[in-house]
Amino acid sequence: MSWLDSFRRRSPEPSAKVEEELFDEEFQRKLDSLVLVSRKVFAGRARAERRSKKSGSGIEFADHRDYTAGDDFRYVDFNVYRRFGRLLVRLYEEEEDLAIYFVLDTSASMGFGEGRKLRYAKQLAAALAYIGLANLDRIGIVATSSRIVERMPTVRGKGQIFKAFHFLRGLTPKGPTKLKEALESFVAQNKRRGLVVLLSDLYDPEGFERALDVLRYAKFEVFVLHVIDRDDASPKLLGDVRLDDCETGMSREVTVTPKLLEKYRAAYEAYLHEVKRYCAEHQMTYVAADVSVPFDELILRVLRQGGFLR
Repeated sequence: MSWLDSFRRRSPEPSAKVEEELFDEEFQRKLDSLVLVSRKVFAGRARAERRSKKSGSGIEFADHRDYTAGDDFRYVDFNVYRRFGRLLVRLYEEEEDLAIYFVLDTSASMGFGEGRKLRYAKQLAAALAYIGLANLDRIGIVATSSRIVERMPTVRGKGQIFKAFHFLRGLTPKGPTKLKEALESFVAQNKRRGLVVLLSDLYDPEGFERALDVLRYAKFEVFVLHVIDRDDASPKLLGDVRLDDCETGMSREVTVTPKLLEKYRAAYEAYLHEVKRYCAEHQMTYVAADVSVPFDELILRVLRQGGFLR
């Protein structure tokens, strides 16, 4: 029996009781406190300030386009017509509220280690969703593995948080990680741009960079909550073992020595550094979300760092 086989047997699916306790009364009390903190941190700023510009009938002039039959004559620029004999319509910029999308990785690797990473990601998503709803933003939640697994349509208003709780409770870890393919589907299905909060361990065999680029090229704002469990970097292994990939089932027999474990830990730290560097280089907000940190402390760190609410 491999070490991972035995680990799986010690790591059953989270019980309904455990999932129910994710968002218990104590959790909800902490959410209200976090909302108060968020308002103090961003005191003096209007709610729902995260907006995009689109051509419409607002106040600020944006551009001209040729007149076409059916256009409102009130927007025809007659000064241009008198000077150049061309019928052009004025375009203005109008503001619209942008949605906050929580993209939650629910692949099998997020369930590794007795499901700590996925439970932690659920709590972070719920807390930030509540803060967004309290600030009059629209929020939606999408669960992914190799594809979009489940989705909760965008909602608005603090009372909708219970819909988010119900949705998050029902998510279970399974399937391989293929973030690029899943995010390509997400982009195709969400023409309304906004902020994407990606909660994932980023264990993608094809590389996290390609997945993040999908969002970046599609003009979404990207906020990466990198879910980390330090136990991943310190497996309690020595000697001849067979390692089974929890997502693909592939096996490899290796001889684990202290020197090999040291190299593995160094590679893990290098990987974390590279994710952080890549996000900084491409103007994506990055927060390392270590499961050992209480969720409310992590949320305070997010709020103080900025990039979630503006």
